[in-house]
Amino acid sequence: MIEPFHASGATRIAGLALGVSLAAAAIAAPASAEADCTDGMIPVGDDCAGVDQLASEITGIVEKATRDFDLTAVIVDVRVGDAQVIRQAFGTSMAGIPATPDMHFRNGSVAMAYLSTVLLRLVEEGTLSLDDTVSKWFPDYPKADAVTLRMLISTTSGYADYVNLDYLPLYEDPFRQYTPGELIDIGLSQPMVCDPGTCFAYAHTNFVILGEILAKATGRPTAELIKGYILDPLGLENTRSEDTPVIQQPVLQAYTGERGMVEDSTYWNPSWTLARGAIMTTDIDDLMATGIAIGEGSLLSDASHALQLGPETAAMKPFNDTVYYAMGLVVNNGWVMQNPMFAGYSAAFATLPERGIAIAVAATSGGRTPDDARPHEVLWTGIASLLA
Repeated sequence: MIEPFHASGATRIAGLALGVSLAAAAIAAPASAEADCTDGMIPVGDDCAGVDQLASEITGIVEKATRDFDLTAVIVDVRVGDAQVIRQAFGTSMAGIPATPDMHFRNGSVAMAYLSTVLLRLVEEGTLSLDDTVSKWFPDYPKADAVTLRMLISTTSGYADYVNLDYLPLYEDPFRQYTPGELIDIGLSQPMVCDPGTCFAYAHTNFVILGEILAKATGRPTAELIKGYILDPLGLENTRSEDTPVIQQPVLQAYTGERGMVEDSTYWNPSWTLARGAIMTTDIDDLMATGIAIGEGSLLSDASHALQLGPETAAMKPFNDTVYYAMGLVVNNGWVMQNPMFAGYSAAFATLPERGIAIAVAATSGGRTPDDARPHEVLWTGIASLLA
């Protein structure tokens, strides 16, 4: 079972944690051999299967997860090579309104992969270095002369997470608009978890600081950088940075019981979640395109792609050489993935580039979904196990 991790000392906020989770053996490594299949068949480990058969089995995985977790809706897109195995929505967005594959939802921590891509592109161009320190832009921050951009994106800076109910009363007013300055001040007001570069301590604080640095270093808003380096080149017309809780139509509605009652959480304010300009919405097609591009490294040079997926934290707890947090991403036995959660929304992209397997899922909770449920993980790991 996949277990959550979070910054040491931080209070876990059920269903609101934007970060990823994994365990050392979260998903088995893919089989070493791949079947040689005839036309119309897809390699599945050392065997072959037809698209219809695989689509049926994936439907079974989705239907079981829907029952087990009382999900309102699931949208799934699965591809193997050039074959689209399934692209389908299950359940309802709201009473009487079926979910559809073109509906939009919040993509949360997927934008961390965008931040790392922008950072590495700026490094390629010579605007920044991964070894630049925070002191270059914010000299008054704690240990600013020792915390590097590399540490921010791999969340090894030692900065504490502002996502802590003792400091950030999210449940008191879920519609409140936070500023980056407020979030950074809350994070930096807490003691550092460790000395810079000596531990992995997941903290949203890192990404908000990084977003402010990217904007300062270039003189361009982070949203503009993401659009120019990622969204436009990939043609992601349904992925947008938003300054407010708006979601473009059609909307996949979200529900949560996190405050002790079942509520429509679709328009809870996500301003606390990430860097300014990296708070975004998307659809399943753009989530799939993002996963493929990030997994294959099509937006970066080979050297930068190797850095993005490099084992920066492999020697740090709770990781190892095959499962670790990279630059805004998780590498899990060859899979490249992100799995955000926010206020009733959960999603994941997972790609296995060596096999050409790509998975994108989005799910919304129901009235009886447990607060600590992580249905997106059950979905992607179930589908991944089927295919690899």
